Amino acid sequence: MPIIGHKNLKIVVSIALINDVNEVLLSKRPNNKHLSGYWEFPGGKVENGEVPESALIREIKEELNIDLNNKCIAPLSFSEYDYKEFQLLLLLYVCRRWEGEPKSMENNKLKWVKPNLLKEYKMPPADVSLIYCIQDLL
Repeated sequence: MPIIGHKNLKIVVSIALINDVNEVLLSKRPNNKHLSGYWEFPGGKVENGEVPESALIREIKEELNIDLNNKCIAPLSFSEYDYKEFQLLLLLYVCRRWEGEPKSMENNKLKWVKPNLLKEYKMPPADVSLIYCIQDLL
């Protein structure tokens, strides 16, 4: 795993899925994970040797049981956050077209949210800084 300074660097990909009425899908983190109860953009860790787009397609299939096409996802922004245990690099992609209906495969709550209401949801620090990019886009 890449190292910055003395901390492990975790690279995470996330997606701003945008529906036909310009709402963004949020997922609530499960009780047994770091930052449980927080809302976030769906996604997950990039594995060693994996490119971010492939990781995103894999993670979203595992998490929401929908299929993303590489041609329908576009990088939007990124953020970094220095947690006590690790350094996080969060890559945010945007997507308006996918196959299937998003359904949580991990029994997480899902919610479609208007961009101007995103700040009302308790989100991890790395996600919070990306809200403005989504609001500017929409």
